[in-house]
Amino acid sequence: MRKNKTRNQNLDVEKAKSSLNKIYQIFQDISFNADEINKSRCPYKNAKSRCTAKFDCKNQYFTNDEELAVCTGSDKLDYRSAWEI
Repeated sequence: MRKNKTRNQNLDVEKAKSSLNKIYQIFQDISFNADEINKSRCPYKNAKSRCTAKFDCKNQYFTNDEELAVCTGSDKLDYRSAWEI
């Protein structure tokens, strides 16, 4: 019986499991941090601090040369009250 090997003789199953567990832990930490940030950061604010919302918000600041408004909201505040629904 071959221990820790599959049909592919070059694969160490235990090493592969260990690597996958490390990757899983990294993505779990990333996911947790993203969830925490999303509790205070507006989901319509993109990485360039531009507003992608399709509705009016008091934190939108439009400039002449940009299609998307600049988001002037703070990431430390509850943004939901700013929405005009």
